[in-house]
Amino acid sequence: MDVLDLVDEWGPEKVVAVSDRRTGMKGVLVIDNTARGMGKGGTRMSPTVTAAEVARLARVMTWKWAGVDLFFGGAKAGIAFDPASPDKERALRAFARALSNEVPREYVLGLDMGLTERDAAIVQDELGDRGAMMGAPAALGGLPYDELGVTGFGVAEVADELLPLRDKRVAVQGFGAVGAAAVRRFAELGAVVVAVSSVRGAVLDPDGLDVPKLLGLRDELGDDAVTEYSPVQPLGEELVAPCDILVPAATQDVLDTSLASRVSASLVVEGANLPTSVEAQEVLAARGITVVPDFIANAGGVVAAAYGMDARYSPFPVDPVVVMDAVSRKLRANAAFVVAESASRGVTPHETARAVAQERVLAAMRLKGRVA
Repeated sequence: MDVLDLVDEWGPEKVVAVSDRRTGMKGVLVIDNTARGMGKGGTRMSPTVTAAEVARLARVMTWKWAGVDLFFGGAKAGIAFDPASPDKERALRAFARALSNEVPREYVLGLDMGLTERDAAIVQDELGDRGAMMGAPAALGGLPYDELGVTGFGVAEVADELLPLRDKRVAVQGFGAVGAAAVRRFAELGAVVVAVSSVRGAVLDPDGLDVPKLLGLRDELGDDAVTEYSPVQPLGEELVAPCDILVPAATQDVLDTSLASRVSASLVVEGANLPTSVEAQEVLAARGITVVPDFIANAGGVVAAAYGMDARYSPFPVDPVVVMDAVSRKLRANAAFVVAESASRGVTPHETARAVAQERVLAAMRLKGRVA
């Protein structure tokens, strides 16, 4: 799909493609809609990332900022490069230099798949600006999103708001920063985590996994934690494992109509961006399964980013306790509103949440004279 095919009445406003001959880095920045504020969104690094993928994710950021009613615009960046490469730092520096006209005046980078807090520090160093990228380590005055696990924390808080977690069975797809933080918070809130997966496979136990053991293995082995925990099941089994709550927290387009017809959970909380297709959402709705949209459920990162943006040039550190409390309050209230409103309107939560976000963005576009 060409990026031009994605242009509609909302955006994108600007697409910048960059490259570096020495490292082989190719990258793209998509600024989708800035009616409510400057572009802010994560930056992912993957060998397979495409401009169309980044454009889709930039649109999610437009709705996400509007959905939580915070005044930034939707944007996203992608770097087509292997994050496991020994040349990662060189590629990242080349990417940052190439976008020095846009960053941080029009866009501020954030952490996404393939990037870490140290990478945020590298970008800040390359551009000589603390405000160039959010998510830097606390030692540099940043708010360490991965260390705090803000996005996964928020996902679990949303689930607890809609279906109190004590003794509820939870399955989580994805054991990266979001999935691991969600698993930790689910356990803290009294849930029984029965399935977890990484790119290496899935582990399932109807009586509940040993969460401290699994998290310890992840700290030591990363994605290989599941293979060490054993026995490993094929990927996809975690999505249909017997459970009360399902959290797809890996990547986009994982839950299709076939899998949706087999989901046993009564509540699906989207930890990843775009994990369920529109058709799958309709199947789940027809089966009476509530789906909390990605830009409502996983908005903990943007709430935290808003605090970071507010304090990015301040010498005083942001209080993590304040941030986590704000994530909990904001996401719980938003999720409860969207689910109740969708029932009142007789449409899916995705349709309700998108309509609310679109109303807010359109109001800003009208006030600024961007539409009639």
